[in-house]
Order: sequence, then C-alpha cells, then structure tokens
Amino acid sequence: MRHILIIDDDVNINKMLDAVLTKAGYRVSHAYSGTEALLFLSGEKPDLILLDLMLPGLSGEEVLPEIKGVPVIVMSAKEDTGDKVNMLLGGAADYITKPFDIEELLARIAVQLRKSEAADIDDKLTFDDIALLPRTWQAEVAGQDVRLTKTEFAILRLLMENPRQVVTKSILLDRISEDTPDCVESSLKVHVSNLRKKLRDASGKDYIETVWGIGFKMKSE
Repeated sequence: MRHILIIDDDVNINKMLDAVLTKAGYRVSHAYSGTEALLFLSGEKPDLILLDLMLPGLSGEEVLPEIKGVPVIVMSAKEDTGDKVNMLLGGAADYITKPFDIEELLARIAVQLRKSEAADIDDKLTFDDIALLPRTWQAEVAGQDVRLTKTEFAILRLLMENPRQVVTKSILLDRISEDTPDCVESSLKVHVSNLRKKLRDASGKDYIETVWGIGFKMKSE
C-alpha cells in the first residue's frame, strides 16, 4: 500500500484528504507543521508528500529543500506564476492551486507515483535474494520485507554497490556519514551485527563477510 504524508495545518483539509486518499487505497499520515513534518521524515519515508506552504513554524518553502528522495506535490492558494516556478525549481514534483478538484489531485498523485515506481526499478540493487530500493528505503530478503534503520540500509547499500570488493571501515564511515552521522567507528560493529541478524532471520543465510582488520564485503558462495 502506497503511503502519502499530508503536511498541512488545516484540520478540515486533512480530514477531507484522509477520507479521499484512504478510499483510493492509500495509507495516509499527517503533519500539521513544518517541524512536525521533519520529525516524521527523520524516522519514516512515505511514497509521496502533499505539502502546504503556509505552515506554522517552518514554512513549506523551508521544509521543501529538506525533503530528499520523495516526490512532493505542493498545495497552495498562491496563484502567482513566480511562486509556482520557484517551488518547481526548488524540488517540487508538481504544484496544484487551492481550491483544487479532487479528481485532478488524484490523477497528479497517480502520475508522480508511477514516475517514482519507474525510477525505483531503475535504481534497484540486487544481490543473491536481497533487493534494495534506495529511493524508498525498502529492503526485501527472500521475498520478505525487512525493516532496516537508516544506518543499516546505508551500510548494506554501499556493500551491495561494491559486491566483489572489500569496503574498508574508513571508507564505509566516510561514505555513509551524510545519511547516518550517528554511525562512528565504535558503533559500526554493532550496526553490522544487527544488520546481519535481520538478514539471517529473513532467509537463514549469512550475506556479509568480515575481513578482519580491514572491513566488510558481501559474502560469495
């Protein structure tokens, strides 16, 4: 089920969109301020975001640059062409003016999700029976969804991008630091251990090999 986050402080709009989107088969979450939205996104990654611009605290204009890897449809009463252009150039996938027609919004959502799905297929990483979709932070092992932390996902992604190479600890820490600043050398072993366990629990296999004193690599049969 595709997951949509609504970022809008208007309770009535939230209720209306929740009913419409749920009926259309989507899972819906809500954030009523820019700060609440960023807190939500720090722990979860929806498939699409509906973003209002007039928010308490952080505005939609301030929130938009912080959203990575998720298509954003801006919903705003601002009709000025300059506002639309700025949002589209600033990273929004689409812009719809309030009040909007529900059928048009649903069509725009479907278009963006279709584009996102096509991009996911292009970006998909595979190794043995592991599949990663980096844009949506999804991981599957032997056909099962496996819930990984951002740090675990970043580690696995880097190893899968270099399946025949030993990735040294220093390179691993350097490459994943932007997405996972909490991962330091003293905690890396714990993150890798937790990742191994989750993968093993899903399929009964060990996928990651430790090269003692150097780093880690994907395990060849």
